[in-house]
Amino acid sequence: MKLAVLFSGGKDSTFAMYKAMKENEIICLISVISENEDSYMFHTPNIHLCEIQAECIGLPLIKKTTKGEKEKELKDLKDVIKEAIKEFKIQGIVTGALASKYQAERIQKICDELDLKCVNPLWQMNQEDELREIIKNKFKFVIIKISAYGFDESWLGRIITNKDVDKLVEINKKIGINLAFEGGEAETLVIDGPIFKKKINIIKADKIMENEFTGIYKIKKTKLVNKKL
Repeated sequence: MKLAVLFSGGKDSTFAMYKAMKENEIICLISVISENEDSYMFHTPNIHLCEIQAECIGLPLIKKTTKGEKEKELKDLKDVIKEAIKEFKIQGIVTGALASKYQAERIQKICDELDLKCVNPLWQMNQEDELREIIKNKFKFVIIKISAYGFDESWLGRIITNKDVDKLVEINKKIGINLAFEGGEAETLVIDGPIFKKKINIIKADKIMENEFTGIYKIKKTKLVNKKL
């Protein structure tokens, strides 16, 4: 099938694309830019970098801005998917949905209305397994937002390794955070991986803390680096 990916630039949408590529043709990326930082549907931190990521991956990107109002933002999502149907003749949508029924049900409804296949390669995957599989497949991703007890400023900008996953498992046992951050505990940005033709180096970024366990890693300058063949 010819598929478009609902792309946030985070670990889930990127890894879902990687898995979907094995049996389908990925035609384009779709990113919705929400003006509401607390959007129910869409990832917002450093979303401007989705253009750079699309360049690194080598796929066209369709973008649409939304005010991010609950439920109304779904019309904007439907409209941009219609654009992808018209321009690229897509037959389905790939999502990075892992456990969020709120997002999965709404995207499925839009796909049903547009007669598209909804592909969810990560759905109900074990959260620890997902993190370790992403790392095993040589994706590099950094934490760009934290918003949960158990985190602190040291997590911002960190490239996650298996040792970090061990720490997350410990935090989970103590206070019950979602290991894959499906509860909004953290947000991520993928900077390299097997589907990247170029990798992203972060040159300048600010750590802005709202309180001791809530903050954002605001990326201001990046550089693209060609990968060795």
